[in-house]
Amino acid sequence: MIAITGAVICNNEELDIAACLESLSWVDELLVLDSGSTDRTVEIARRYTSLVDYHSFVSFPNQRNAALERAHGRWILFVDADEQVTPELAEEVRRVVAQEDHAGFWIPRRNIILGKWIKHAGWYPDYQLRLFRRDLGRYDETREVHELLDLAGEAGHLSHPFIHVNYRGIREFFAKQSFYSAYEARTMHNRGIRAKPQNFVLQPWREFHRRYVHAHGYRDGLHGLFLCTVLAWFNLVTYVRLTHQGR
Repeated sequence: MIAITGAVICNNEELDIAACLESLSWVDELLVLDSGSTDRTVEIARRYTSLVDYHSFVSFPNQRNAALERAHGRWILFVDADEQVTPELAEEVRRVVAQEDHAGFWIPRRNIILGKWIKHAGWYPDYQLRLFRRDLGRYDETREVHELLDLAGEAGHLSHPFIHVNYRGIREFFAKQSFYSAYEARTMHNRGIRAKPQNFVLQPWREFHRRYVHAHGYRDGLHGLFLCTVLAWFNLVTYVRLTHQGR
């Protein structure tokens, strides 16, 4: 019986995919679901597993559900292409899966941003619900970004983190935040949310204050100040984009 399927959804991840898949060499089944890479991602992935498939990208939750339909393991562990599973996390996953006392587990994530481990501003422990019984979970496809897993059961928490090699450069950081901002604006519009005048001031300020003050982003020095400021800026961008939805 296949106990654990390690699943990776990806697109143009040739810089990170090898390290990710190497860190999953211990799973019973390794599945890679690509959405049309034009670099060497698929070529590299096939060195690690024969289960490399294609699914046209609609949304992140749709992509994860497509992976669920292709997997065979009783448990599934989703790992992003720019993440790695440490030996300590792998051992913890094997142990909790054998016990089966929860339907799923939240896994902390150590974010390395611009070369530094960011410990505050909401970046750690940054729990992700990525390990769960395959028959008990499905992603809500009404949420296009920041996927929400509908889990039929209780979820526990693991202690060992993913390593997330996140945003190597400023250009990449801005590009990803712009991408997420566009998704968020579209999702808000589809839910009937409309921008109000006060949103353009209060929401960015609340985002900055929440991360920099309440979540202690100031403890990460200039990295923390920069990250909190940029995220507040893209909160403003999201509301500007929201005003243009449907036009």
